[in-house]
Amino acid sequence: MDEFIIQELIAGCKKKDRKSQKGLYQLFYSYAMRMCIRYAKDKDEAIELVNDGFMRVFIHIHRYEEKRSFKAWLSTIMINTSIDHYRKQIKRIEMEELNARHEMEDKESILSHIHYEELIKLVQRLSVAYRTVFNLFAIDGYTHEEISSMLSISVGTSKSNLFKAREQLKKMLKQHRD
Repeated sequence: MDEFIIQELIAGCKKKDRKSQKGLYQLFYSYAMRMCIRYAKDKDEAIELVNDGFMRVFIHIHRYEEKRSFKAWLSTIMINTSIDHYRKQIKRIEMEELNARHEMEDKESILSHIHYEELIKLVQRLSVAYRTVFNLFAIDGYTHEEISSMLSISVGTSKSNLFKAREQLKKMLKQHRD
């Protein structure tokens, strides 16, 4: 992508120019969708997350600093939008918390044995709590402490949800291979 075009579109967005907003949306839609689909239960929910995220982009575009990568800034907004969506959903869902600590799984990653699109479809089948923690930890690289803070859950709940997500994914992968 031409950095000049991106900066021109951003400048237009700062002036609330609709054509610039549409251009920026179209240019980064696929990128944002790849981010949000991991957190969503299905494509429709992912589209909702992308649209909500872009609304935040346009509202807060004046906070974007040209010296920072726009993709990184957009990524942060899309992840935070997904997390906020999760927080709204979690109020309706009773979270399970285990008191016992689970030992971390062996180092072999379940991600190395499956195609990306297949993995996304399996991850989307997880509950919202498990899916969100799994994405934040395994895909986006956040620590349990960071996840705890972001989602307003305990570190133990984060670890528990990751453990349960991995267990469910293992079962799904086994069924998928059989």
